[in-house]
Amino acid sequence: MRTEYQTAIAQLTHEKGLPQNVVTEAVANALLAAYRKSVGGGENVRIEVEPNGDVRVWVMKRVVAQVHNSAEEISLGEAQQIDPHAALGQHMEVDSPQIFDRIPAQTAKQIILQRIREAEQDYLFESFKDRLDDLVMGTVVRRDERNSSAFIIDLGKIEGVLEEKEQMRGERIRVGQRLRVYVYDLKRGGGRGVQAMVSRTHRNIIKRLFELEVPEIFNGQVEIKAIAREPGSRSKVAVWARQEGIDPIGACVGMRGTRINNVVNELNGEKIDIIQWDTDNSRFIANALSPVKPLSVELRESDHTALVTVPERQLSLAIGKEGQNARLAARLTGWRVDVARASGDQANQVNQANSTPSSEEVDAPLSPVETPQAHVER
Repeated sequence: MRTEYQTAIAQLTHEKGLPQNVVTEAVANALLAAYRKSVGGGENVRIEVEPNGDVRVWVMKRVVAQVHNSAEEISLGEAQQIDPHAALGQHMEVDSPQIFDRIPAQTAKQIILQRIREAEQDYLFESFKDRLDDLVMGTVVRRDERNSSAFIIDLGKIEGVLEEKEQMRGERIRVGQRLRVYVYDLKRGGGRGVQAMVSRTHRNIIKRLFELEVPEIFNGQVEIKAIAREPGSRSKVAVWARQEGIDPIGACVGMRGTRINNVVNELNGEKIDIIQWDTDNSRFIANALSPVKPLSVELRESDHTALVTVPERQLSLAIGKEGQNARLAARLTGWRVDVARASGDQANQVNQANSTPSSEEVDAPLSPVETPQAHVER
C-alpha cells in the first residue's frame, strides 16, 4: 500500500546520500521491529518496502479447516481464493495490509529513525574502509571538545580525529587549514558515529607520499623495503629497484630534487635520507649510516650486533646529533649498531645506548609504527 513512506524514503535517500535499497531495507526492518514490540510475537510476519515507497506485509499462515488463531491460520476456503491449489496443512504467505494499521505511528517513527542512523553508520563504515592505510586530504574544523589537544578534521562524509600523539612535533595546526593525513583506524559508536583515526607521524605516510610523487614506486618498478622515522625531524627510507636499469635513489630524488622536495615540504621540512637496500646485511648497514662511508662492518650474530668502523673525523657524523643517525640506521636494518673509530681503540667506542635501538625496540613486539622491518607491506 502506498503511504507517506514514499516521500520519507526519497527524502532520506537524498539527505543521507544512502543507496535507496539501504534505506528501504532499514525502514522494513524498523517497521517489523515496531510491530513485534507493539503486539508481541510476529515471527511469521515479513515486511517489504518497495522502491516506490509501497509497504507490503506478508504473514505465513497454515491452511486449516477451521480457524482458531487468525494470526497464524487461514481457512481452506480463503486460501483457495488466493491459490486454487491450496490444501489443508500447507503453509502459505498471505498479503495482510491490515497488520500495518496495528503499528503505532510514534513507535514506528522512533525505530525507523534509529535504524536509519544505524544503516547510515554501517554504510559509511563500509564505504570508507578502502581508505584505511591511505592518505586523505581534509580540513581542520575545530579542536576536539573531549580533548583540547586533538583536532577534528572534515574528511567529507566522516570526520577524522588527529590526536596529540599523532601530531608532528613543532607542527602548528590551525582551524581552516587543509591537511593531508594518514588513516590508520576506523571507529564507530560512542555517540560520534563513524570516525577515522588519522596520523601525521605514522611511518607509512612516508611510503604513501613517495607513491604519489614517484611513478616508479607507484608502478612497482621501485620498492620501499624499510622505513625508520622520527616524525618532524628525520627519516631513512631504504629502496630497491625491481627492474634492471633503474636507479632507485635517483628515481626518488627526482630531477634537481623535485620529487623528494615535495615530500619534505609536505612534512614541514623533515629531513629524508634515501638509502640503497641490499640483500647483504653488511652493505645495507653501511648504506644506512649515510652520509658516512664506513670502513668496515662486522656482523656478530650472537647478539645481532653490527660493529661498524668509521674514520675518526666522521665519528660524530656517524652517530648523529643525540645518536639519531645511528639510531635510525639500527631501526632501518633491525641490527644493533656499535660505531667505533678506525683506530679500534675500545675506550673510544661509542656508548651502545646512543647508537642502537632500545631493548624494547629490538627484542619486544612493537606497534606497526615502531617495529624494525626488512620490508614494508603495501
